[in-house]
This record gives sequence, C-alpha cells and structure tokens, in this order.
Amino acid sequence: MTVETYIDRARTRVRAERDAVDGKRDAYDAFVRRVSDLQPEPVSASAPATGLTTAGGARLAADAPSDDRCGTVRAAFAETIRPHSVADLDGSEPLLETIREEFTDAIAVALAPTTESPFSRDLKRLIVAETRSRRSEATALRKALDREAGHLEDAAAAVDDVVAGVVDVDETPLTDLGFDALARRHETLADLRDRCTELVRRRQELLRRATNDGADVGVRHRSLVPYLYGGFPVDHPVLATVAALDDACADCQRTVRAHLIRRA
Repeated sequence: MTVETYIDRARTRVRAERDAVDGKRDAYDAFVRRVSDLQPEPVSASAPATGLTTAGGARLAADAPSDDRCGTVRAAFAETIRPHSVADLDGSEPLLETIREEFTDAIAVALAPTTESPFSRDLKRLIVAETRSRRSEATALRKALDREAGHLEDAAAAVDDVVAGVVDVDETPLTDLGFDALARRHETLADLRDRCTELVRRRQELLRRATNDGADVGVRHRSLVPYLYGGFPVDHPVLATVAALDDACADCQRTVRAHLIRRA
C-alpha cells in the first residue's frame, strides 16, 4: 500500500523555523544589551519637545542629523535584528521601515536621521521595552513550534504503525482465507481506521489550543499551521496524510467485505 505522507516534510519545515526563531531571539538579546549599554543624551531645558507617541509629534531638523547615539542604535539594529526580520528578507526594505515593522512608528521617527530627537532616557526605555515585548512573542512562537514538533513526531509514529498493520494483514491473499480469517482481517482494518480517527481527534484538539508566554502573548495553533505550511501542496499535512491512510484502509475493508459476502 502506498500513501503519500507530508509529515516528514512538515517536520523539516518546523526544524528550520525553530532555528530561525532562535536566531531572532538571540538578535533581540544582543540588541537590548547594546542599547542598554548606551548612555542617554542629556536633554537641555531649552531643547524642543519631541513626542514619542505619534509620527506628527516630531520636528524635522533643517541641516543637522540626529544625535550620533540614535545613529548607534540604528547601526545596532541593522547588525542584530534586521538580518532576521521577516519583512526584510530581500534586503531592499529601508532600515527605518524595518524598525517601524519590528517596533512602532514612534520609535522609527525618533531614530530617523532627519528627526530632531535626542536619545533620551524615555526613548531608551521605550526601545528596550518594545524589544523585550517582541522577544516574548518570539518565545511564545518557539513554544508553539515545540508543541507542533512533538505532535508531528507522534503522528509520524502512529502513521508508521497503521501502515505496518495494513502491510501485515495484506501478506496473505484474500482467496487463501476462510470466512473467520476474513472476518478477523475486517476487524483489524476497522481497528486501524479507529487509530486514524483518534489521530485526527488529537490533531483537532491541538489546533484549538494556544501557547502563551505571559498574560498578553499567545499563539493560536490554528493560525500557526498556515504560517508554517503555506507553500505546501496541502493546507494540513497531518490531516491530509491521515485522510489518505484512512481511505486506503477503507478500500481494503470494502474488498474484504465483498469476499465475506460471497462466502456467507
């Protein structure tokens, strides 16, 4: 019996994504360390106020770039987080656009070379807080990927067991079996189909769950699946594999049933 399985390919995909998430978490950590080591720029009482909450709250400098410490932050971002940014896979996205995608409009505006915003204590706190928030999201994704990897391992073992069971019952031609032996084969196939049903139940149960890392961060497993397997020929590798396996068992069962009817 030949059944096309997508589970091994799914396992390879999950391993690659876990490596990517680990790299991005390390990048967030490195960026936070570099920003934390950078001393804020003293803000004079006569300096113009620049808001951090909206893009419209920042003033543009006519001839001078932002303080070099903001440039240092931009450089740190370019060297740590940007290479791992999903939005910057081809390297063509402007640096400030990547910062905006990773963090907020306010941070991107405050760090822009043309914005008259010092690297203040408040800006430093905001950048560190946003980076740690993104790292928490990455950690939640990593946990969801770990759960998916564990389920794929169990599913692969279960599918192998069912395939082995079908191969075992197919060793003896149906024409060589008596009525009782045919009935036992029919029952065995029914048991194998029950295993398929149980595997589908466990998969659906996983899809309804979410993985949390803190009170405000969570990854719903149902949304993780299209993210992981968007380029696959099937939307749900596990369910598609099990459905094909169950169909093969059903075909075998119908053939056995036809022989039973003729022997009755």
